[in-house]
Amino acid sequence: MTTTIPAESIRVGESRTLRFEGNAYGSNVSFFLVTADPGQGPDLHRHPYDETWTVLAGEVTIVIGAETITARAGDTAVAPADTWQRFTNTGIDTLRIMCIHASPVMIQEFAAKR
Repeated sequence: MTTTIPAESIRVGESRTLRFEGNAYGSNVSFFLVTADPGQGPDLHRHPYDETWTVLAGEVTIVIGAETITARAGDTAVAPADTWQRFTNTGIDTLRIMCIHASPVMIQEFAAKR
């Protein structure tokens, strides 16, 4: 089955972020396509599966466990399952980053809610 999913059908509220959960479409992966201004990014969280980021535009600082890295357009980073993580747009331009979840459904635990 071939399916095209319109961006507006997976947009998170009125934000610029898209959230695709593969389970609803017969896919074994999920993703966020994030568009973020400088200083923006998610709070510290983890997943029970690996997450892979690919930077499409801009600069991002990613915290994976005790490690902090800076990535730019074209770079890819991976966080192992159950590792605390977060990222922040630390560039001067808009960040576009694909956050690929190795799961057909997204499961996120935020540190602040523990």
